[in-house]
Amino acid sequence: MRLGVLDIGSNTVNLLIADARPGDRPTPATAFRRVLRLMRYLEPDGSISREGIDALTDAAAEARRVASEYEVEAFLTIATSALREATNGPEAIAEVEEVTGTPLQVLDGPGEARYTFLAIRRWFGWSAGQILMLDIGGGSLEIAAGSNELPDVAMSVPLGAGRVTMQFLPDDPASSDQLAALRAHADELLAPVVVAVQGHPSPDVVVGSSKTIRSLARLAGTPLTGWADDDRMLLTRAGLKSWIPRMAAMPAEARQQLPGITPERTFQIVGGAVVLHAAMKALGVDALEVSPWALREGVLLRYLETVD
Repeated sequence: MRLGVLDIGSNTVNLLIADARPGDRPTPATAFRRVLRLMRYLEPDGSISREGIDALTDAAAEARRVASEYEVEAFLTIATSALREATNGPEAIAEVEEVTGTPLQVLDGPGEARYTFLAIRRWFGWSAGQILMLDIGGGSLEIAAGSNELPDVAMSVPLGAGRVTMQFLPDDPASSDQLAALRAHADELLAPVVVAVQGHPSPDVVVGSSKTIRSLARLAGTPLTGWADDDRMLLTRAGLKSWIPRMAAMPAEARQQLPGITPERTFQIVGGAVVLHAAMKALGVDALEVSPWALREGVLLRYLETVD
């Protein structure tokens, strides 16, 4: 059967269309993506502006059109931190549901972590043993850990790449004081995560997912032997650390010339790198592997379990 998963995030609206059935590996048919950066449309009261809602519904309507063109049999829509935190989130959700004709499932942070962890577990397999997952979105950082398909730990902290850039790195390039303030903030928010994870077995594999981490791996990481670049990359904490001051010293426009840094990520990639390095340091992670599968694949896999 052909399935579509529309993911409304803080930075982008992404549609994955795949052919799948229970027990088989999903095969991507096509994808649609539009960069929105919903956080730039936030008003002082925490609401999304009328312009932002219009941009959102326009992207959702276009995604629905693509899904119809590809004759999807089930169209699933999810939203993460940007909509769940907006003060007018219910109104924005209602407008999205009207243009897509589909109920919009707004995931909480731990739920987002669990779906992503499921995708990573399926990709790496049972032989991976105990997995520790880090996933950086636009609005939040998700952490999960466990040895099964349902993680023992599933947490979310407001350390998304877009969020911290707006809060702590307003200048281009950012100052050393701004970077130091972000590091201190990240360390503070990560403290309870460290406590939660320390109560469980040490990971056999540490996995990073999300576009931010994949971009950083293409910049500062290396492909694992026997795998194509888009399949598995290894990113070390030392390699990431060496690139942070170099990226931070560049204006955003210049970062587009770096390997793996796409135009829509250039403004927030430094914030994402600082958060990722802080998380790896706090959790004692020397290196992580990058997963090609993430939230959308997890939602698709979980849906397949409900299909008769």
